[in-house]
Order: sequence, then structure tokens, then C-alpha cells
Amino acid sequence: MASRRGLAVLGLGALTGAGYYLYNAGGDVQTAEKDAKHDANKLSSKVKGETASKEEQLKKQSQSTGKEIGAKFDNTVDQAKEQGKTLENQAKGYSKEAEQKLEQGKKETAGGLNKAVDKFDETVTDAASKTKSGVSSWFGGGGK
Repeated sequence: MASRRGLAVLGLGALTGAGYYLYNAGGDVQTAEKDAKHDANKLSSKVKGETASKEEQLKKQSQSTGKEIGAKFDNTVDQAKEQGKTLENQAKGYSKEAEQKLEQGKKETAGGLNKAVDKFDETVTDAASKTKSGVSSWFGGGGK
């Protein structure tokens, strides 16, 4: 049913169009045909022109969009590089700080070790001195 109605509407549209051109041509079939072809060509050119201008607009829009995307990408890359440099500088700072603390720890450890060795030497020297004086007194030596 729908196809019959569609055909009837298309047929009615074609008859109306033909009637319009025949009426404007004063009933002359050749003139009506020429006018119809002229209008069809004019309409075709207009559609092609609109298509071409829309195509140009789309090209321009895609180029500008591409440039915007490229600029955003470049900006993002630059920001990532800056953040990388910042992180690298922070890591270097932490490394230097760790080295300083390590050196300080080495110095403190060495100082404590030296004190312990000095105390040990003093204790051994005192003990040796006391032992020497005790042994000397057995053999009749002095009190030193």
C-alpha cells in the first residue's frame, strides 16, 4: 500500500512540475523543456557550489582543529618535560642530602670509634703502668 501511495505522490509531483513549465512557456513544449533543463542545471550548479564551499569550510576547520590539537600536544609535552626536569632536580637534591648525611654519619662514627680507641688505650696504659709498678715492687724496684 505504501509503495502505491509513494508512486502516486511522485507522479503527482512530476505532473505538477510539467504543468508549471508548460504554463510558463505558454504551452510550447520545447520552451518548457529548455526552461526545465536550465533550472535543473542551475540547481545542480548551486548544489555543487554549496558542496564545494562546505568542503572548503570543512578543510579549513580540520586544519585549524589539527593545529589546535598539535599545539595542545606540544604544550602537554613541554609540561611533561618541565615536570621531568623538576623531578630530576629534586632527586639530585635528595641525593646530595643523603650523601651529606652519610658523610656526617661516617664522621660521627669515626669520632666515636677514635674516642673508644683512645679510652681503650688509656685503660690499657693505666693497667700496664699499675702492673709494671706492682711487678717492679716484687723485685725491689721503685714505686713507679
